[in-house]
Amino acid sequence: MLARDRVLPVPGPIGERLPSGGLQRGTVTAVDGPYGAGATTLALRLASAASAAGEWVAAVDGERALGGLAACEAGIALDRFAAVRGVSPQQWPATVAALLDGVAFVVACTPTGVRAGDARRLVARARERGAILVALGAWPFEAMLRLHVTGAPWEGLGDGAGLLVRRPLAFTVDGRGGLMPGEVTAPRRLARAG
Repeated sequence: MLARDRVLPVPGPIGERLPSGGLQRGTVTAVDGPYGAGATTLALRLASAASAAGEWVAAVDGERALGGLAACEAGIALDRFAAVRGVSPQQWPATVAALLDGVAFVVACTPTGVRAGDARRLVARARERGAILVALGAWPFEAMLRLHVTGAPWEGLGDGAGLLVRRPLAFTVDGRGGLMPGEVTAPRRLARAG
């Protein structure tokens, strides 16, 4: 496989912020941030790049927060998307490993208390299979990239009236490629006030 083929291009402003314009196949990218800041949105937007390339995407979700509606809104083709829900922390490493064997892109909500040894084995599995693992939440081991979402206020609402139209997705990129702070605007209509 050529070096350029080992990178999954991520189009748009998010990809512009990533080293080499995308995610390296066979690696782990950790995405975290405070609750409600947009870490899940960022992880799903990364997954939509794989979906746009015709790849299968899977999500491992212990808290039942990820699913078809969120995937569809992020641009993931639902005919190539699988959500595994209700995975216990004890079964999480085996479930993620099994998905990495057959799916090109896996988003996995990391449960509390994941052991470094389990994380190390998942890094090795992703490398062996040429898959991309996006660990959503605290990741206890090495990652090619660490994306930390810092959150930003919604825009578009005036003095008691208006339409919430977008929320900048502010995040930093750390890892093999340096630290690149900034924000990406995430257009989305949410609610109308007034």
